[in-house]
Amino acid sequence: MTRILSNEADRRAYWAEQMEAGHELVERLLPFEVEECGEGLADIRAAAEADGVEMLFSGSKIVDDLDRLFFIREGLMADLIAVGRDMNERGWVLKIEDGYRTRDMQTRLGRKPEVFDAIVQKCEWEHGGTPPPELVFRRALVLVANIPKAGTHMSASAVDISVFDRDEGEEVWRGGPYIEMSERTPMRSPFVSEEHLKNRLDITAMMEARDFVHFPYEYWHFNKADAMGHVLAGLPAPARYGPIDWDPQTNEVTPYADALGLLNPLEKMEQEIALAMRRAQEKEITA
Repeated sequence: MTRILSNEADRRAYWAEQMEAGHELVERLLPFEVEECGEGLADIRAAAEADGVEMLFSGSKIVDDLDRLFFIREGLMADLIAVGRDMNERGWVLKIEDGYRTRDMQTRLGRKPEVFDAIVQKCEWEHGGTPPPELVFRRALVLVANIPKAGTHMSASAVDISVFDRDEGEEVWRGGPYIEMSERTPMRSPFVSEEHLKNRLDITAMMEARDFVHFPYEYWHFNKADAMGHVLAGLPAPARYGPIDWDPQTNEVTPYADALGLLNPLEKMEQEIALAMRRAQEKEITA
């Protein structure tokens, strides 16, 4: 028996419910105390090679001409490498899709057409017409972290991942690609098959065995020891990692003075919505 629901109203209701739950989570983590430890970053690729752990790394740009930065806090590296080793022993290969993001990366990612247009289209579908800017702003806060403190990649405490079969070379399919922006995006979405849900949960179990937590509203995102990680894990102590600027030459980090500031304000979002709607219209004309 399939668990996939097909009713459009069910899909729309689930999407809205999950996005609102994600927004509530963001509101809970924003006031959570962070005592930045000042720890530097470490190179995931170099660590995997040094430990003989087979890993894969995304070859795509994060946005425009910006290369992805496969770095994470030094204190998280041993556990991440251990996950990679655990997966190798199972016959899997961990693929790191993304790691640390600078302020510029996160800001521009929030306006990246492939990502932003998908969010606008889902908001249009949810709203039943051109979405109000406030709705897009609200959904983007969950899906592309428009506030530094909510963007755990900016704390160098998160990775986005995929997983591949070590022998066959095929992705361990989770019901959608990296990145999927739909009602299939939440970890426990009822709009993926039992098999694909099991893959998601098996991968999550291996990450959580090393104390990474999963972001409930994106099946590819895992983080640890930041405000979101503590809120999700129910840890009352202050988090160690907050959003930071990083100097790769000295490996020194500087905490953001404006960790609660907006990366893309509502006025900018309104402009981007207009551009997204124009791109959608142009696609319809040329289709």
